[in-house]
Amino acid sequence: VQLQASGGGLVQPGGSLRLSCVVSGTTFSIQMMGWYRQAPGKQRELVAVISRTQSTNYADSVKGRFTVSRDNSKNTVYLQMNNLKPEDSAVYYCNTMPNYPWAQGTQVTVSS
Repeated sequence: VQLQASGGGLVQPGGSLRLSCVVSGTTFSIQMMGWYRQAPGKQRELVAVISRTQSTNYADSVKGRFTVSRDNSKNTVYLQMNNLKPEDSAVYYCNTMPNYPWAQGTQVTVSS
């Protein structure tokens, strides 16, 4: 399985970013997908999940600000991040659930 996350960058507090993750090598439409993040010195944490039936779940720290979605025709899962805070700064990863080997993530930095 290949996982290619993109869309990170530097944004000011209160700003928005949209992350994308293209998945190949598996039947994407039946996979439960998760977005994770890891800040320096901290463990990787799960921030959003979307099932094959489009049901979603979020970590309390991002609820109401982040939205996960998927486009099965493009084998892509998205993470729309609004009202970003400095504590959202991390490397963001996508993965299937259960996880395949981790691929390179995309860096999100929230700073003024």
